[in-house]
Amino acid sequence: MKRFARIVLIALALMALTFAIAAISSWAPDREVAELKQRWAQPPSQFVAIDGMLVHVRDQGPRDDPAPVVLLHGTSASLHTWEGWAAVLQDKRRVISLDLPGFGLTGPFPDGDYRISHYTQFLGNLLDHLQVNKAVLIGNSFGGQLAWQFSLAQPQRVNQLVLVDAAGYPRAATSVPIGFRVAQIPALAPLMTKLLPRSMIESSIRNVYGDPAKVSEDLIDRYYELTLRSGNREALRQRFIQASSDEDYKAIARIQVPTLILWGGRDELIPQINAEHFKRDIKGSRLVIFDQLGHVPQEEDPLQSLAPVLSFIAR
Repeated sequence: MKRFARIVLIALALMALTFAIAAISSWAPDREVAELKQRWAQPPSQFVAIDGMLVHVRDQGPRDDPAPVVLLHGTSASLHTWEGWAAVLQDKRRVISLDLPGFGLTGPFPDGDYRISHYTQFLGNLLDHLQVNKAVLIGNSFGGQLAWQFSLAQPQRVNQLVLVDAAGYPRAATSVPIGFRVAQIPALAPLMTKLLPRSMIESSIRNVYGDPAKVSEDLIDRYYELTLRSGNREALRQRFIQASSDEDYKAIARIQVPTLILWGGRDELIPQINAEHFKRDIKGSRLVIFDQLGHVPQEEDPLQSLAPVLSFIAR
């Protein structure tokens, strides 16, 4: 009996040691913006004061563009996801990319309001500040949802619309990144403000790529370090809590802006059936599928995914 008790105690001690080692290796408190700027806010990055925040923005290309291209990233991403596109577009177009509130170096909304209507108001205020009266709106995932919602709220300000694996319909995901699943478990919220295994971020990125082999160490570093920006983890949790109603998609059929729809054929987070719904509901829209790409075509293969955009916006 004593031998059995000793075995149990040893097993419990080993389990506690394993947990302690895992916790120590995953210990990741918030990082301040000043620290992160050194790596992730290189020129032409700038910070502009909007709605009580210092918003991380890149504003590139000719200033006489009558309809600048505005690039809106998805959940847990940043303006860096558009670097490949911006490098090409800036030769002929004014290109504005930004870290949306709750993500990247911009950080959380001061009032904690993550409803899509608040994001729409914020985007209008940003365009006002940058003196952009009319724009080509391009959005990926959540950024795509913001783009089409803004085109309904202020259609006079949207010249063209490009939706890249955009959110909007009940998505019928066949695979969800582990980071998103963990962020939606209330019991883990206190723990996840201090712990963040880098392996979880790596797994989440590989999950949304058509070819996981394209995921580099630098890419993982970027997503990991920007997730640690002070306030971003709680902002992500709040955004899931405050997510739009599944009924919002019924308004998509009212969109009258010329629209291009791009989709990764291997997107398991927002599968291709969603692309077909957008094509069905937006009159006159055009759909392009990239069979080998995943949820972030602009990042996974910038040149291939940009090609149809160049011909579309040249019209």
